[in-house]
Amino acid sequence: MSGVLINLIIQIISGAVGGNVAAGAAKNIDLGTLGNTIAGAVGGGVGGQILGMLIPLLANSASTPDIGSIIGQVAGGGVAGAVLTAIVGAIKNRTTA
Repeated sequence: MSGVLINLIIQIISGAVGGNVAAGAAKNIDLGTLGNTIAGAVGGGVGGQILGMLIPLLANSASTPDIGSIIGQVAGGGVAGAVLTAIVGAIKNRTTA
């Protein structure tokens, strides 16, 4: 499997988890389980790719199995997923209130 594809899978999964964790921590941004998962996965994938461009060490984690770079992929994807879920949840709440 391509290193880019493996990185993307790690980022999407960690983004989905991050989105659900963020929504669980702050109920006012909750989009429902499916909404949190989708927003988190998109945020994790996109944010992780942006981080990979900004930090070249993270871009090569699949080709060189280094635990530090894999942890960086998970952290970057999780945080980006949580941030996008929070933004989408806040926008949704502002428009419905």
